[in-house]
Amino acid sequence: MTELNSLTINITQSNTAKSMLEKLPPPAREWAESLPWEQRRYVLSLCHLLCAASPEVQADFLDSYTADGLVSRMLEDRDAQQQLEKYLRRFYISTEINQPVLKTYVRQSFIHSSQDLRRQPDLYLESALRLVLSTKESNSVFNYILGFELLKMIFQMSWSQHERLTALQKSPTSFVKNLIKPIQKSHRLNGIIVPKHEKVFFEKHDYFVQVPSIPEKRLIDLVMFTFSIDTVSELGFSIIRHPQSLVFDYEYIFQSEKEGIFTQGFGNE
Repeated sequence: MTELNSLTINITQSNTAKSMLEKLPPPAREWAESLPWEQRRYVLSLCHLLCAASPEVQADFLDSYTADGLVSRMLEDRDAQQQLEKYLRRFYISTEINQPVLKTYVRQSFIHSSQDLRRQPDLYLESALRLVLSTKESNSVFNYILGFELLKMIFQMSWSQHERLTALQKSPTSFVKNLIKPIQKSHRLNGIIVPKHEKVFFEKHDYFVQVPSIPEKRLIDLVMFTFSIDTVSELGFSIIRHPQSLVFDYEYIFQSEKEGIFTQGFGNE
């Protein structure tokens, strides 16, 4: 009976190993199965190191090992690149989509993923591998770039500009809840805009029209800390899929500030 159980376990393990290899793209599976034992040991060593590493170390490794290839593949997709640039210009964002910018964003997306999935590193590695293996997944970086650039722009708006941007939206309540309130909460917590004497009109006017001044590095950190990578990517995807999902009127939003009563109170907790 013991020998029978041992045989059953060996067969099950063999089937499991085979099914794992079958999940690889055919060229990768053929390459893995063709390796001599000496080289298979190297692959196993790399697998062990990756699985044992922290998400941050995984992010650093995947960036240095894959970023150049990913960027080259993304640059080949001229249609997606031009579409992204078209939407950026629609929002008066001047970021150029070139090799250095793409490489920076690929690395940033790895790091952002590692922060989001700190408690579930296996899911992080899985998402990173999908990015490396799938052309469709790698193109999702374009969605991430658009969403991130938009959030950077909104982070640098005054609360009065937030109010005007919100007034344009088809679902202002949802827009405030999902985007504006998290940003204004971050403004408060990080001492960027600190409301004082909110019920006093002139005091309210001062902080309400204050345009945040945030260094680029800190701005990137704030966006990554405030929003998950999924939220950022979904924002970009929603605009590419439905251009009017974020209604935008530059002249109206960034008009000169005037003395007036601000009744919406979007910054209130």
